[in-house]
Amino acid sequence: MHIETGSVLAASTGVIGARLNKEAMTAAIPKLAESLHPGGLTEVAEAMMTTDTVKKTVFKEINLGGVPVRMFGMVKGAGMIRPDMATMLCFVVTDAAVEAEFLNRVLREAVDASFHRITVDGDTSTNDTVLVMANGQCGGPVIDGASGSLGLQFGQMLQETLVELAEMVVKDGEGATKLVRIILQGARDDAQAKAAAMTVAESSLVKTAIFGQDANWGRIMAALGRSGAEFDPDMTDIMFDQVKLVSQGSWAGAEAERAATHVLQQPELTITIDIKAGPAAFTALTCDLSIDYIKINADYRS
Repeated sequence: MHIETGSVLAASTGVIGARLNKEAMTAAIPKLAESLHPGGLTEVAEAMMTTDTVKKTVFKEINLGGVPVRMFGMVKGAGMIRPDMATMLCFVVTDAAVEAEFLNRVLREAVDASFHRITVDGDTSTNDTVLVMANGQCGGPVIDGASGSLGLQFGQMLQETLVELAEMVVKDGEGATKLVRIILQGARDDAQAKAAAMTVAESSLVKTAIFGQDANWGRIMAALGRSGAEFDPDMTDIMFDQVKLVSQGSWAGAEAERAATHVLQQPELTITIDIKAGPAAFTALTCDLSIDYIKINADYRS
């Protein structure tokens, strides 16, 4: 089989600064091509793992205009994860027939709703990749910006796929023991909502407190204060799941502290922050920062 050079897209992660062994890769291509088979996508998801502890895949099937449409997504990533430039590779394939410009638009929207809302360690790498490939083999109509409800359904399908994959990345974060949603409410505008949520989500002090099951709300308030968001600390509420630990800037007492500590013992939890300065909101996805994270990254090249 001959494939045009322009039809080949390269993606890679690894030790920064180390040159790829082009000769070894080239020599392996014929054998890889011979081993292709219909069920091989999960093997790809496993082959591209590095510090990942599990392979991460999502499969969806929906009916679009009376035609079954399938979508398979896979992602690799566990450390150096932060929006925009993360050590992450994501590939999505679908048998839908989708016009290229429309596909690019809905992909960007789906990435903004998923991978641009996650952080494992607040660090970044030299590359990340999200690719979507649509071959049109489902036999349905071409989906484009004028497809109305069909376009909306396809965009929702893609977004749900990426959101699930993004959650898997954070849940499998290097050394992570807890998956944490940071919901920021009441910001003056979208930019301030995102800045406040991501500052809390990326705070090493907040993340280590979560690992230690310490409901240290002062660290959350301190992160908010340096986020650039405009708010009055004396109006701020902070909740751990349904437990209100801070009400209008003040500690809610020992009983609330005990209940919040119990919430922190769970593998998944939500911290909701209401700064009561406006209508905007943003949700970030993060994890705790554990001793194992340091061990993994101290020994990465050895």
